[in-house]
Amino acid sequence: MTAIETQVQYSSYMTTTTEEYMTQQDDWDRDLLLDPAWEKQQRKTFTAWCNSHLRKAGTQIENIEEDFRNGLKLMLLLEVISGERLPKPDKGKMRFHKIANVNKALDYISSKGVKLVSIGAEEIVDGNVKMTLGMIWTIILRFAIQDISVEETSAKEGLLLWCQRKTAPYRNVNVQNFHISWKDGLALCALIHRHRPDLIDYSKLRKDDPTGNLNTAFEVAEKYLDIPKMLDADDIVNTPKPDEKAIMTYVSCFYHAFAGAEQAETAANRICKVLAVNQENEKLMEEYEKLASELLEWIRRTIPWLENRMAEQTMHAMQQKLEDFRDYRRVHKPPKVQEKCQLEINFNTLQTKLRLSNRPAFMPSEGKMVSDIANAWKGLEQVEKGYEEWLLTEIRRLERLDHLAEKFKQKSTLHESWTTGKVELLSQKDYESASLMEIRAMMRKHEAFESDLAAHQDRVEQIAAIAQELNELDFYDAATINARCQGICDQWDNLGTLTQKRRESLERVEKLWETIDQLYLEFAKRAAPFNNWMDGAMEDLQDMFIVHSIEEIQSLITAHDQFKATLPEADKERLAIMGIHNEILKIAQTYGIKVVGENPYTVLSHQDISNKWEAVKQLVPMRDQTLQEEVARQQSNERLRRQFGAQANIIGPWIQTKMEEISHVSIDIAGSLEEQMSNLKTYEQNIINYKSNIDKLEGDHQLSQESLIFDNKHTNYTMEHVRVGWEQLLTTIARTINEVENQILTRDAKGISQEQLNEFRASFNHFDRKRNGMMDPDDFRACLISMGYDLGEVEFARIMTLVDPNNTGVVTFQAFIDFMTRETAETDTAEQVMASFKILASDKSYITVEELRRELPPEQAEYCISRMTKYIGGDAPPGALDYISFSSALYGESDL
Repeated sequence: MTAIETQVQYSSYMTTTTEEYMTQQDDWDRDLLLDPAWEKQQRKTFTAWCNSHLRKAGTQIENIEEDFRNGLKLMLLLEVISGERLPKPDKGKMRFHKIANVNKALDYISSKGVKLVSIGAEEIVDGNVKMTLGMIWTIILRFAIQDISVEETSAKEGLLLWCQRKTAPYRNVNVQNFHISWKDGLALCALIHRHRPDLIDYSKLRKDDPTGNLNTAFEVAEKYLDIPKMLDADDIVNTPKPDEKAIMTYVSCFYHAFAGAEQAETAANRICKVLAVNQENEKLMEEYEKLASELLEWIRRTIPWLENRMAEQTMHAMQQKLEDFRDYRRVHKPPKVQEKCQLEINFNTLQTKLRLSNRPAFMPSEGKMVSDIANAWKGLEQVEKGYEEWLLTEIRRLERLDHLAEKFKQKSTLHESWTTGKVELLSQKDYESASLMEIRAMMRKHEAFESDLAAHQDRVEQIAAIAQELNELDFYDAATINARCQGICDQWDNLGTLTQKRRESLERVEKLWETIDQLYLEFAKRAAPFNNWMDGAMEDLQDMFIVHSIEEIQSLITAHDQFKATLPEADKERLAIMGIHNEILKIAQTYGIKVVGENPYTVLSHQDISNKWEAVKQLVPMRDQTLQEEVARQQSNERLRRQFGAQANIIGPWIQTKMEEISHVSIDIAGSLEEQMSNLKTYEQNIINYKSNIDKLEGDHQLSQESLIFDNKHTNYTMEHVRVGWEQLLTTIARTINEVENQILTRDAKGISQEQLNEFRASFNHFDRKRNGMMDPDDFRACLISMGYDLGEVEFARIMTLVDPNNTGVVTFQAFIDFMTRETAETDTAEQVMASFKILASDKSYITVEELRRELPPEQAEYCISRMTKYIGGDAPPGALDYISFSSALYGESDL
């Protein structure tokens, strides 16, 4: 409170008390004719009151109208109760000496602003009882009652208000005046019990025993409170209306006796308030630490799972891994996203409460800052993204491996079927006993075999290439593939060696045997390539394929159509080969040659060619059906792509629009903070209601992945983009609501009006030139200058450390509001808390455990005892505590 405010309050107080004093004096003048019962009560009460002060000077009075007649004890009484020296009294015993002494006392009373009406020194010297009692009442009014002040009332009204407040909780007590409200003695007992409950058991008092109640109060007050017995219980009980002045005089003694306790109570209340704020802040700090630890521990346990890149051997196992990952995305992660958002809100609320209570900012344990949690979360999402990409890549790899393994098996089976019996055929020595014709036939047959062998070279190379690719892609059963491939290659090398040896043998005997059947030879030469062509055609018609788009399947259909276009030419070749066979039969029939056995130059017969041709014709429509089924599947995939793209192209811009709208609401000054909060809550509800669209998009995304769709040309938004945008939107609306709540908390706690907040917001918006909710230091300086601050470089640097403690180079709106709030509001200080402890310690520089437990509630007392350090000083008893360092620690850097 400023000196000017103190002076104004004191002037108002003196005016009120003086007017009230004059009213009390006028009441006395109207009551000069006292009721005898009242006179008796006043005589006894005033005498006891005077003696309670005179005994401090080692004297007392017996008869109030006789003992003040010479003025000496009257002057002594005034000196004791005022603490001032009066003029030296006259020592003579003459009447004029007595009058002079009484006049000195009356002049002193008048000098204190008291108007003495109808009271003269002669009446006092003559022993006038009523005038003497009136003078003593005037002294009591001025020195015992006038200084009483409770809130805006003083003197009689102040004393009455004090009594009403102190006795309000007690049954059968209703203080409305200073006469009949005190007749049953319960009000006096309630006053004593309120301040000293150890002296009276109020629950045992009875309203129907007024005399016992009064005597209990008189005895306890005299014995324990040093308040002399000024009234008689029987006089009060038997008087219809006890004397008001006597009651007021006696009750005022209780007020002064308990004034020190009132001051201690006020000091204790202040300390309790400060400690309660500190305990609440500590609880919030512990909750933040616990929540941060749990979230970081969850991230620590989740990352190794996401970093595990151990591939499975089968497609089913990898699909299960993908399903586990989707379950993590849908079930386990969303609650943690909410916990992370709540953690940031709790941290901001705690910092706001610490600023409002003038406490130092909260610094979490190492590694548990909001930024640390954000970095850990960012690392989790990076690992999560990499894990998803690895899963999809691994599924593609396994799909490719299954396709290659089946293709290897098919080609190997065909090749092994072809090579069956070839080693035995090449190893036989039938030419040693054959005729010339037979030898020539063997030679031609061998040439046909070599042609067939060369044709199969490509298939063997394909088998080897497929096996190599399976090894490069880390196929789980690569050992079996390698063993089979090695067997085929070894057998192929052996066939080549045997073929070369047989040719050399046949050429060696060919010169001896020169007969050959040209037609058989021609049949063999033409049938073998045609048969090989049909084998290749059958292999192609049964070949497996994998495509990911309509364009790719259309390419396969085009190739198949081209193949079908070659069938007429192939049929001509078939007819030509069959014509050779018919020509052989015709020559044999014409020249009487008996054809026995098979064509000596080939194992193929015209029936083999016909059968295989029919097989080719049957495979063509089957291939057509397979390709058309794949076309239908790719068209279904395209519909899924379009469906996902249509939704994503709506949801993505919607999220961006809501982000911009929330940003505009947070800086809008058109309405109050409550209206902003209402608007933000509406936005939040709309966002929550929109969640069903996100879930539907997730369902479409899952269908796409289950259909092995990995690209989409109909939208630039991926599900990952939408998820990140959605999480940012939820975090932004929650953080914005928390900022407005903190502004409301700041406004209410600091007494900042809505108009002041609007002014602060308008100033901030004006200098927020980039419209991003932040000001550069130069803009912030210009804003302060526009608001009347005279800034030097040193002062501006000090202010920047307050609004930008992390040296980020920008000033946020919340930091700006906090700074302006500190500039315009008043908070508790360490000095105020020290002063309160000093009152409880009776002006000592230390405080004892007993004093803390007596003056503070048990919880607050034990809190102080557990945290205060021992007082270091020679004048302190054992166990004394240092409340000064404790108070400083509440408002400075400490572990409290």
